[in-house]
Amino acid sequence: MGRTPPALPAAPVLVPLADAAGPRTPGRPAVPHGCWYPSADPAGEWVAYICDRGGVPQLWTGPAGGGGGGDGSTARLLDTGPDPVTEVSWSPDGRWIAYTAVPGGGEHGQVLCVRPDGTGRRIVAGADPGTSAYLGCWARDGSALAVTVAAPPGGPAPGPGGGGTALGGALHGDVGHRAGTRDRLAAFLVDPDGGTAPVLVATETGAATLRVCDLTPDGRLALVRRGPRARREAVVVRTAGLESHPVLRVADGDPWIGRFAPDGRRLWLRSDEGREFAALLALELDGDGRPAGRPELVAGRPAADLELLAFLADGRTAALTWNVRGASELELLDPAGAGRPVELPHEVVTRIARGGPAGAVLGLSGSRRRPGVWWLPEAGGPARTPWSSRDADVVAGGRPPVRPEPLRLTARDGLELGGWYYRAPGRAPGVPAPCVVHLHGGPEEQERPVFEPLFHELLGRGLDVFAPDVRGSSGYGRSFTDADLGAGRFAAIEDVADCAAGLVLTGRADPARLAVTGRSYGGYLTMASLVWHPELFRTGVAVCGMSDFATFFAGTEPWIAESAAHKYGHPEHDRELLRALSPMSRIDALRVPLLAVHGEHDTNVPPGESEQFVRAARERGHPAELLTLRDEGHDFLRAENRRLFRRTAGDWLERYLTG
Repeated sequence: MGRTPPALPAAPVLVPLADAAGPRTPGRPAVPHGCWYPSADPAGEWVAYICDRGGVPQLWTGPAGGGGGGDGSTARLLDTGPDPVTEVSWSPDGRWIAYTAVPGGGEHGQVLCVRPDGTGRRIVAGADPGTSAYLGCWARDGSALAVTVAAPPGGPAPGPGGGGTALGGALHGDVGHRAGTRDRLAAFLVDPDGGTAPVLVATETGAATLRVCDLTPDGRLALVRRGPRARREAVVVRTAGLESHPVLRVADGDPWIGRFAPDGRRLWLRSDEGREFAALLALELDGDGRPAGRPELVAGRPAADLELLAFLADGRTAALTWNVRGASELELLDPAGAGRPVELPHEVVTRIARGGPAGAVLGLSGSRRRPGVWWLPEAGGPARTPWSSRDADVVAGGRPPVRPEPLRLTARDGLELGGWYYRAPGRAPGVPAPCVVHLHGGPEEQERPVFEPLFHELLGRGLDVFAPDVRGSSGYGRSFTDADLGAGRFAAIEDVADCAAGLVLTGRADPARLAVTGRSYGGYLTMASLVWHPELFRTGVAVCGMSDFATFFAGTEPWIAESAAHKYGHPEHDRELLRALSPMSRIDALRVPLLAVHGEHDTNVPPGESEQFVRAARERGHPAELLTLRDEGHDFLRAENRRLFRRTAGDWLERYLTG
């Protein structure tokens, strides 16, 4: 007898909100601030963006250029609410600005829309309890916004179109999350004006992600990205009947994977199909959206990933950002295939968006500058917008920021590892230093030469920092990213020790004054390094890390469990491997003090992961503390909490490395 398919998330219902209270123009910034995630209006005269000048990431608009000064006097605040904003998208017709906010700083988002003058604010998806929503693309004429809604098992009943054909089932089978229950994802087209009912575009059960990345001008076809990390794929959906056609594997990283040609018969994708590094591929489609032939390579590099892909207003000129060993190189590719390189004032491009009829807007970040938004005209180089933070604001107290040096080290099995070394001001080369090894999350993230306030907190206390990319990181090719899968994670743990040994052998680090820290997966590696190599590090600071894979899979969000099963192992089929990889299984080997930090609303890695490790360390007589940050989730978004985290971590590391 067949199983009854799970109900889909309910179609979104518009929830009107009061206009944002308070002034539309800013006063003096409460904190040194950054600006990021830009999206321009159709004329290219104004830019919507995220800024944390008030202490929390909020929605702002400002002129693309001209007028005003670095104090942001021409900028306007469009939502004064306390919930951090994470994504922004201005509608092609200019009437609405869509954005995603996370209530309470947690992991469950809501999609909202607001008029450019700050009126008409409303929730368009994610208002139902227990659901989460995030942005998709706009219809080309601005008449509808694509949103994805995730509902937990037993959530809202099906909405309109709930009987439509799903894109597919789970990619990994039942991961055993919460007694075998599964999340449901559904993508809808929503009219922000409320004049028409939501239209179902795509559905999937037990999925890790589902995002509508583009629609053809006639709305007949949708480009959807689905699948878990390291196994993403592009799917073309016929919106009328929800018939879907898998197209190509696409690269991890930025979710905006591609775009249809204006006639809908050609598709451009950022893909690593059959390649070590992601490239720009083109694929011809038939009238029903099926692939018609093999993909064609449009632009690729032998040792660099295509990281960001955007198309300018003509729909044919592509803006490409290449990841070259952690730094960005930007080029504009015209319809004839000729590329124009663009010189950048910062090391890393974080976002590209169309900037009206001509040009683009860029999100940029660098090791010596806070994130900012820059205007890129049709000809010439980038110009900083008048409301972005000045370079002089980068480090508190007027201290000059430290620019890192690239450093290559070799793992014990011969694999080359990369990273960035930050030397504390005033220390001459060749003098062994107290050093903190910082491990990024992911595991597929990559250390980039961007401004990191935690690093400068530690540097100001006389501690050097090394930020490596151990196996499993992105930016070095698909084989390197996949090298930590399953039992390969044991080698990733050894990479941390090999990095520490390399720092000592090159004379940079004092072997008696080493510490390790990291966030998310880096928090897991921190705990793992302390119990696998108990004599190597003097202390550690683990932030939002997993301490036991069994409890992690039982407590995390279903869509995260679905994706994590491919990276770490299946919680049922690979139970013994996951137990062997769990730091809690080796807690008796711990010998040094530990500080754990966690957001109270983290449902990605639940706070219990830190709590149980700290509790076990204390039971064994080791100094261990837990800092719980209020109103935060997996990412720390509020300025006051970020300062508390940096100060507490800095005090802890300074005490054990220099005290």
